[in-house]
Amino acid sequence: MTDPNRLMSRRSTLATLGAAGLGLWAMHSPSAHADDSKGNDLNSLLPEFSEKSRDRLRRLLSAPGFSGHIPAAEAQALAETEQKSVGALMLGLLPLARTYSRPPISNYHVGAVVRGASGNLYFGANIEFPGHSLGFAVHAEQSALSNAYMHSDTGIASVAVTAAPCGHCRQFMTEMSPEGDIQILVGSSPAVKLSALLPAAFGPKDLGFKDGAFPVREADLSLPKGVDDELSVAALNAARQSYAPYTKANSGIALRTRTGRIYKGAYIENVAFNPSLPPLQTALAALIVAGESSSSVSKVALVEVEGAVISQKSAAEAVMAAITPGVKLQVVKAMGRT
Repeated sequence: MTDPNRLMSRRSTLATLGAAGLGLWAMHSPSAHADDSKGNDLNSLLPEFSEKSRDRLRRLLSAPGFSGHIPAAEAQALAETEQKSVGALMLGLLPLARTYSRPPISNYHVGAVVRGASGNLYFGANIEFPGHSLGFAVHAEQSALSNAYMHSDTGIASVAVTAAPCGHCRQFMTEMSPEGDIQILVGSSPAVKLSALLPAAFGPKDLGFKDGAFPVREADLSLPKGVDDELSVAALNAARQSYAPYTKANSGIALRTRTGRIYKGAYIENVAFNPSLPPLQTALAALIVAGESSSSVSKVALVEVEGAVISQKSAAEAVMAAITPGVKLQVVKAMGRT
């Protein structure tokens, strides 16, 4: 359990970043660098980092098109400046990752940082949806892992998280690393392999599949004739990227915000079914770590396979009713082999 005093301190820090729930809005606004008070957010979040490293992070976070990840070269430069291992750097960045947390039900803020096989670092945090089933929630590890997945990283090397991974997340991570090689980093405890946290795991091989979600593979899908609008094409690309070996129900979602930016989310399936990540949640996780709010969503398109054994439509509409009331879901049925 988290120390209540630490949790209150966490909430106070989050409040300084915007009570409206926009996360790092100050660092993404055009005037962020002109306002010293906004620039001080990283000072309070990462007091142990040098000013040089905080400046580097400010530049990364405010760059146009920031998508919640730190490129490998930048991560290595930060580690060298701080004279830390990359693992220690990931742990140090957790207070920043936690600012993306949206837990209106539990008020329990969790952040995660994933290191891909590429060396890139990916942020993630837990997301909850008021008034709806807890099964719709996104855990911090899922958020960060889906960030790596949507960036088409080739695999996962390690996961740093503010609290020990729950069983749900351990099962989800097994799909990312069937052999359990992912290193788990929590606080000052020694790194431990996923296989040690989840021995005798139920994985893809138990249902006759050799590989897991990585490396990302592309499904052979196409839009119906005459459907070629930008949002449907983006949703199709997400559906092609989706991982659905058990149901063959590949699907993807694209969100457009009032800023004009489009966020994509692929369905990421799990051998145990329940930890599977719906495409809308994947897209929302991408939107949040990019610094935008779900209230800015103006249009949503879902592309899924015609005649599939499951559909994402009803679940997506339920979540949208809570966070984007008034926005209608556009559904397009894809054709092709998966």
